[in-house]
Amino acid sequence: MATRKKLKFGAIIHGVGGNISAWRHPDIPSDASVSFPFYVRAAQKAEEGLFDLAFIADGLYINEKSIPHFLNRFEPITILSALAAATTKIGLVGTLSTSYSEPFTVARQFGSLDMISGGRAGWNVVTSPLEGSARNYGRTEHPSHDERYRIAEEYLKVTKGLWDSWEDDAFVRDKESGVFFDPAKMHRLNHKGTYFSVEGPLNIARSKQGQPVIFQAGSSESGKNLAAKEADAVFTGHESIEEAKAFYSDVKNRTVAYGRSRDDIVILPGIGPIIGSTEEEAERKYEEIANLVSIDKALDYLGRFFEHHDFSQYPLDEPFPDIGDLGSNSFRSGTDKIKRTAKEQGLTLRQVALRSATPRGPFVGTPEKIADLIQRWHEEEAADGFIVHSAFPRGLDDFVEQVVPILQRRGIYRTEYESDTLRGNLGVPIPPNRYAEERSRQAAR
Repeated sequence: MATRKKLKFGAIIHGVGGNISAWRHPDIPSDASVSFPFYVRAAQKAEEGLFDLAFIADGLYINEKSIPHFLNRFEPITILSALAAATTKIGLVGTLSTSYSEPFTVARQFGSLDMISGGRAGWNVVTSPLEGSARNYGRTEHPSHDERYRIAEEYLKVTKGLWDSWEDDAFVRDKESGVFFDPAKMHRLNHKGTYFSVEGPLNIARSKQGQPVIFQAGSSESGKNLAAKEADAVFTGHESIEEAKAFYSDVKNRTVAYGRSRDDIVILPGIGPIIGSTEEEAERKYEEIANLVSIDKALDYLGRFFEHHDFSQYPLDEPFPDIGDLGSNSFRSGTDKIKRTAKEQGLTLRQVALRSATPRGPFVGTPEKIADLIQRWHEEEAADGFIVHSAFPRGLDDFVEQVVPILQRRGIYRTEYESDTLRGNLGVPIPPNRYAEERSRQAAR
């Protein structure tokens, strides 16, 4: 087997957590989702652990049944800009929707974050699955799943084009001559497409990593194709190594089919490690969180994935109800999997809801067990690294202090940062400025 690149890690900073009832745990600050000190401490802890990135998720629609963390949380660009001043090496990645924003504004925002942080910005490109989002943006209709991805593809074409508005040496800044910039190295995009018309140029230059790193999180066919064509990294989630290996191979092969290298894209499944000094202690920690969730809250949580469908109308202990295509225009890959698994395993609605609200992945156990699993997934090409979600209070601390040293001793995780840019640490290429590249080609003829 060829030598694998070293592991990559990201940390989700998720306030009071992605579990619908985790906020009730006595060790979780109830205001964590809007506590700047909480975010700073988490980002700095991840940086202490030499993580590649800190990640801020987002969404554009809430209601009374939403996860508590979603009800009152920071907007990603805002908090990441503040975290840029509190960290020095770790990447800063935020979610932003292509369905409900404008490319020029988003290119400016991430270009600014990239410059503020010295080349550490990343954009998690999402298409906004929840239909209610349309009503917050004056839209009468939420675009279909496939159309959202067509919009996203053109959107990325525009933002990447805007990020190339200035060649890297365009700003001369010669006070003696009075020349601030070279006009020949400023470029208008003049894009006219199906969904967007954008002239340019963008009013901020490229950072030293060239462009912000593009992340993508969809696992549908449209999502995998967009990732293979445009993304530098992929967020995903799998319950088994077999499932993860199939996804890994699929996306890498699609990336090659688009004329790119397998190493041009980094695949990062999400995990929620729960760590104990013994298996029994780890299991007890899982039960502490799981037992905080009532069946009513679990049904609310499940409903969000199906356009906030009301599952309380069905019998709890009968087979998962036949709800047809519900969910296909929101979290398509996830809802398809829920329905398929329920049917294959003969699960009741109660079982599906509780499993969804507090999933129990394989990464529960001692530090050595967690390290063994991470190493196996990495060596067997199920992952290039992982996005670590703190499923339990102090989960990130436990991972950094107990699991990271084991991986370092095994020689599969860094002992110092390779770079001060996100691209440099992830090992993905710097995109050349298209105009400078064409200039070089012309000069070589």
